Amino acid sequence: MLSFLGLGLDRGSGWAAGTLEAEHPLTPARACPQYKLCRVSKSATGPKGVPYIVTHDGRTIRYPQPGINVNDTVKVDIESGKVTEALTFETGQLVMVTGGHNVGRVGVLVHREKHIGSYEISHIKDAAGKTFSTRTSNVFIIGEGNRSYISLPKGKGIKLSILEEAAQRKE
Repeated sequence: MLSFLGLGLDRGSGWAAGTLEAEHPLTPARACPQYKLCRVSKSATGPKGVPYIVTHDGRTIRYPQPGINVNDTVKVDIESGKVTEALTFETGQLVMVTGGHNVGRVGVLVHREKHIGSYEISHIKDAAGKTFSTRTSNVFIIGEGNRSYISLPKGKGIKLSILEEAAQRKE
């Protein structure tokens, strides 16, 4: 359930045991957010040469900033629907994995591999120092450096092994 992060990526309740689901209580300040992070899924030019972008949640934003590309994240003001800030998809950005085996993990984008005719792969390093990789389509930028634009749940997106989880429950 990633909707609590403000990403709008509700996965339902069909997750396997041991995944990164965590309770994340809402505070009054977070109950009515002023902005939403949206991943750019398409960038194109429409009729009469009007540039536009389409985000992961279906929003179409006309006349975006010229530097916004596919896979970037835009900070959208909820009331006006305008882009207030853009986070580029480059190494050093704080990211969250939204699909695949590593769903819910948070880390810093280390490297990006481009495979012609196949999927792009992104390599990510989490706060515990573990490196993992996933398809670039599963990666969502949530901040710059170590600064997150959204609040993270209790585990901060770090995946624990079965033994580490058991030891944590005993404490």
